[in-house]
Amino acid sequence: MNTLLPRFIDARLLCLFLAIAGLSGPVAAEETVGPSPDTILVNGAIHTMEEDQPTASALAIRAGKIMALGATEDIIELKSPTTRVIDLKGRMVMPGLNDGHSHPTEGAVANLFSCKFEFTATAEDIARILTACVEKNPSAEWIVGGRWDSNFFENNDIPSPRKWLDQYSGNKAVYFSDDSGHNGWANTKALQLVGMTKDTKDPAGGKIIRDAKTGAPNGLLLEEAQTVMEKQLPDWTEDQYQAGVREMTRLANQFGITGIKDAISRDPILKAYHDVDKAGDLSIHVAAAISTPYGHREVPLDYDRLESLRDTFASDHVDTRFVKITNDGVPTASRTAAMLAPYRPHDHFPANYRGLIHVDEETLTRDVAELEKRGFTVKIHTAGDRSVQEALNAIEKAHKITGRSDLRHELAHAGYVAESDIPRFKELNVVADLSPYIWHPSPIIQSVLDAVGERGKHYWPIRDLLKAGAPVLAGSDWPAAVPSLNPWIGIEAMITRQDPYDKTAGALWPEQAITLEQTLRIFTIEGARALRIEETSGSLKVGKSADLVVLNQNLFRIKATDIAKTKVDMTFFEGKIVHQGVMEKARPF
Repeated sequence: MNTLLPRFIDARLLCLFLAIAGLSGPVAAEETVGPSPDTILVNGAIHTMEEDQPTASALAIRAGKIMALGATEDIIELKSPTTRVIDLKGRMVMPGLNDGHSHPTEGAVANLFSCKFEFTATAEDIARILTACVEKNPSAEWIVGGRWDSNFFENNDIPSPRKWLDQYSGNKAVYFSDDSGHNGWANTKALQLVGMTKDTKDPAGGKIIRDAKTGAPNGLLLEEAQTVMEKQLPDWTEDQYQAGVREMTRLANQFGITGIKDAISRDPILKAYHDVDKAGDLSIHVAAAISTPYGHREVPLDYDRLESLRDTFASDHVDTRFVKITNDGVPTASRTAAMLAPYRPHDHFPANYRGLIHVDEETLTRDVAELEKRGFTVKIHTAGDRSVQEALNAIEKAHKITGRSDLRHELAHAGYVAESDIPRFKELNVVADLSPYIWHPSPIIQSVLDAVGERGKHYWPIRDLLKAGAPVLAGSDWPAAVPSLNPWIGIEAMITRQDPYDKTAGALWPEQAITLEQTLRIFTIEGARALRIEETSGSLKVGKSADLVVLNQNLFRIKATDIAKTKVDMTFFEGKIVHQGVMEKARPF
């Protein structure tokens, strides 16, 4: 049989095609005519991510789903006078991408409304931008934003970060997050408004950096100390959160993203997703990981509350069957990731310091077990190898309690993993949720190396994880650590382990580089599995949602170092064009 036969949903269309192809007796067209496609894409290089039909040159879409895949000369026969036909002119088509770990609405709201500067901002840049923000907001009490580089205070001689901000704050309270999102920088008025003084004790799971002579807070707040501050910041309005959801959707579609997991969905963000979806403006699949209390915790979660949020804010394109738990910090200059071996010595930390664990193993076990019983997939922030190990221990115990291991819990930022723990990911059906967008030499990686030492170079063992059969996921973590949602940066870095921005020479543990085929699978099929949409999205197959992208270059025909330059000419979500770049408008075939 002709292997280029298109695959159909409708049996009547199959009969019609067989008649046209001469594989059955002649059948009158008027007797077999079925529904025609809404859209046909022809003359393309289509990569389906399906093993039994990996490539095609054309596809047909009807009612938001893929109706047929095959050769151009066959698929074009399906068109009717109302069918829109798009000539791809050889362009590559692939499934829409999935970002498995991001904070997209937080990032979009910050873009729209905060006092924002890039990670590369110098002290002069920050002074200039803050001064401008103060002038533009004369009636505001607070100026919030960021994000400063993790090594900013290592690279700049600023004895008192608090007093430095005071120079430019115009008597306003100022608070900036760092590039990791785990640490903060406040001026004097901000500290006063939240009641932080020299007598304030460090919160469990956090640290207030203090002036060496007076003991007063110097403006830098690590982990839970940052949370104490952020709990008292003025929140955005409902309209601003909804604007953020619409903006993040626009940005994601622009980069070819049709599915995204919000790794920390606070209550107002959950509501914004729900409301924007109900308004018909959400052209992306959202998996919302419901937030839980951040920082040191010795008591179980409020499971009934999590169930209530899940049930209240779920909608057609918003899946709320996910929960986020943060178990440690980050292995940058703040030294808050929980490590098995000590960090390099530093004046602000005790000898043999190994970071912070937020949730003890017994409590984490209880949480995971109860959440498993209620059907939640749990994403656990585990940046250090000790945190990874304790989370795996907790999940293993939870599986024994519940008798289930089907929910594919995720360990986020599992960059450091003890060799003995690598096979446990497959054994426990736990997903390594990795951050390939920063898998290359850069300022934030330098901050990690400065804190962790020589062993810090062995960061993100993805090849070892894949070899061991571990499920793997990739996410941007935007707006933390990276300047945008752009997935092509992460795809290139997974393959080269070099800087896609061409700003920093060298490679980060190049022995762990993987192939383009492996990378695309992680960003499509594996991402869909993490969002629980693998039955309807993640690959191009008859009957699946028409979530796909048209690229300006064929990834299989270019150098790996050119992948980051990829532009998305068109993004389809459920069969509708939700982004169109410079590609010529569709015209009759």
